[in-house]
This record gives sequence, C-alpha cells and structure tokens, in this order.
Amino acid sequence: MTLVEVFEIKNYMVIWRQAEVRDFNGTDVTIRAMVRCSGEQADDFSMDIIFTDDARVPDPIIDEEQKKGFMFLSTNNILPFVDMLRNEKPIYGHLRGDRPEWTSVTTSQEPVGEGEEKGN
Repeated sequence: MTLVEVFEIKNYMVIWRQAEVRDFNGTDVTIRAMVRCSGEQADDFSMDIIFTDDARVPDPIIDEEQKKGFMFLSTNNILPFVDMLRNEKPIYGHLRGDRPEWTSVTTSQEPVGEGEEKGN
C-alpha cells in the first residue's frame, strides 16, 4: 500500500547549517538550512524542507516507514517559507508515496483580500 497523507503542521523548527553534505537517494546535497515540520504528537507525520545553494537537488522523497517526507528548495526561499508558517493557519503537509513530486506544504483556502488579523 502506498502512503497518501495530508497532515496539519502544528510545529516547526528552523535549523541553520554551515555546510552539511548529506546523500539523498544518490545525490549529495549541501544543506544550508532545514525547516522541520511536524504534527502535534511525536509519532505524527513530518516533513523536512531542505534549503540548499546546490544547482542539482533530488526530487522529493517519501519515507513511508518513518512517515516522513523531504522537499528540496533553494536557500533564497527560506524567508517566504518561514513567513508562511508564522502567519498562516492552518498549514498542511502533503505526502504522496504514489506521486512524490506532489509533496507540498499548503495553506487552506482563504477569501481574497482577507488580510491578516490585527490584535488590539
């Protein structure tokens, strides 16, 4: 059976690295930063978003046994990505073992022009 899972991201952690090189399915990736996204419980689904300056990165990876996904983005995308995590709710991780290229992080639908709520 192939994993198809959508989970609500409840927690995230930003990790900066000097230049860790790690092998992902035969491709060496120089990790500059990582955002680890997870559900509420320790055994929930999770996803590591790997940020790199490398020109070549692997396709998204799904580890069904560990209930974990990996996405790879350019380092210049980290600020808008973290901004989305800080300012949007709810946020969902999509893990597709049958279509790993559809691995994604999304918001829910919002009305156009809603803007952000301002506290008093």
